[in-house]
Amino acid sequence: MTDPETLDVTIVDGYVDEPAHFGVPPYISTYPRYAAGALVDAGVPRERITYHTIDELREDNAVWRDVEDADLMVYVGGMTVPGKYVGGTPAEPDEVRELAWTANGTSIMGGPVRFGVGEANEGASETARDDLDFDFLAMADAEAAVYDLVESGLEGFNDRYRDIEEETRWARAGAFVVEQHPNHPDYLICEMETSRGCPYRCSFCTEPMYGNPDFRPPESVVDEVDALSDRGVKHFRLGRQADILAYGGDGEAPNPDALRRLYGGIREVAPDLETLHLDNMNPITVVKWPEKAREGIRIIAEHNTPGDTAAFGLESADPDVMSDNNLNVTADQCFEAVKIVNEVAGWRPGGDGDPRTDADGSAPNFGDDAARRLPKLLPGINLVHGLKGETRETFEHNKRFLQRVYDEGLMLRRVNIRQVMAFEGTDMAETGADIAKDHKQLFKQYKQEVRETIDNPMLQRVAPPGTILPDVHLEYHQDGKTFGRQLGTYPLLVGIPGERELGSVVDIAVTDHGYRSVTGVPYPLDLNSASMNELTAIPGIGRSTAGDVVVNRPYESVGDIDVDSIERFVTAQSPEGAD
Repeated sequence: MTDPETLDVTIVDGYVDEPAHFGVPPYISTYPRYAAGALVDAGVPRERITYHTIDELREDNAVWRDVEDADLMVYVGGMTVPGKYVGGTPAEPDEVRELAWTANGTSIMGGPVRFGVGEANEGASETARDDLDFDFLAMADAEAAVYDLVESGLEGFNDRYRDIEEETRWARAGAFVVEQHPNHPDYLICEMETSRGCPYRCSFCTEPMYGNPDFRPPESVVDEVDALSDRGVKHFRLGRQADILAYGGDGEAPNPDALRRLYGGIREVAPDLETLHLDNMNPITVVKWPEKAREGIRIIAEHNTPGDTAAFGLESADPDVMSDNNLNVTADQCFEAVKIVNEVAGWRPGGDGDPRTDADGSAPNFGDDAARRLPKLLPGINLVHGLKGETRETFEHNKRFLQRVYDEGLMLRRVNIRQVMAFEGTDMAETGADIAKDHKQLFKQYKQEVRETIDNPMLQRVAPPGTILPDVHLEYHQDGKTFGRQLGTYPLLVGIPGERELGSVVDIAVTDHGYRSVTGVPYPLDLNSASMNELTAIPGIGRSTAGDVVVNRPYESVGDIDVDSIERFVTAQSPEGAD
């Protein structure tokens, strides 16, 4: 019998991306945290548990020794939706096999990888279940399998799901593992589970495989936030659920009281948190129970941090695709839900509609007179292509829906367009990726058109010039610029003139817009030290004016420069240090 106290365990995080769960850096998912907590609960000392991301293994060959020498190697990962990532690169199947081949001890893998593995993590693809040469594959909860495997002396386990009591224990006990993440503490956001499962059965989605919604009590989630906060975490996202509005209810109708206890409790135990965002909100919930939904959305917007996004799974505005794939919301219903979220939560802190300062104001608000922060909470739209029944007309239905939202003066934080991944166990398994592959060229053209006609003007509405984005973390250099993002749900990619120190954090004022990104300058920009590239990024300042600004330094005040609205971007802080 293997004594748990003698075990050396290595957890490798290959990252996850599910319909209701995200764990690509700067996110860390629940899987490695809960697995670490299960190990501790089973008797493995914390100091004998090592955590690594797949990117750490790529960057440092010496780290592979921890995989090779571990008595137990736990791999968690898997992608059931395709995406493009900046902060990390999800493990590819060949890399996961190499982990199994390297491990001399017992190896087990779990997470959404259990639903299937494709040749690569991309859309328009089919998958098959594969153990990738591991000793064990957890076909239910990875953390429950890890606990039972240790309890058995590494002999085996029966697949099962953990209960609420286990989850609560393991969530707190495993919080320590975040300190081993390379992004800890400043650039790490913890994905928080409030529930899993879904009452609806969309043809392509893996979330219903978890069953009907199963909710954690507010005190369980709040206790986990408390434990993570004690470990230095300041950024949280309630992303592990199919529908945040249904939290704590019957699985479908909103329960504002449960949301109040959840959000209020989080704010109480983590008063200094810097990010509190969410992910999924079902538009059908908003339109079927509009008054309760409005109250729930209002509670969220009172407690969250600006720039939050409620991802709406419209999936397709084509009524034929909707019926063929058991989708639960029509385009008209989704439009109404978009409107309600805009009205209730599309206000900007300090501006019209802010309930703390303006009882009679209205939202959404945008334009030159709007407050200079991102709106509190906006909807995002998810569209999936390659579903059963899709034709050329499907693309036109989707474009008309998006244009309607824009023409009505509403805001969307982002539009997520992707091609389906077909997983065994879903209704799309039989159709596979055939339709997506047939429409691949049409999909590319349509996606580019949406970026040009919707995304760019919508982004100008959501984040007009002069919008302040606090705490942008600088991540990489490209083409003489530095790129970074805030922490949060679907954060804007920000390009800044010049090459600045990576890893640093700066406040940014937005100056220009791409399709899904913005250009900005450090805020406030000092006239007496700003570079030519920074000055020319400001609206209304060309190279000639920027040259005049530099030549005529120093300045005592911004009023010395005759450029409209320049005070939205600059200050004159240090005349004694001017060029």
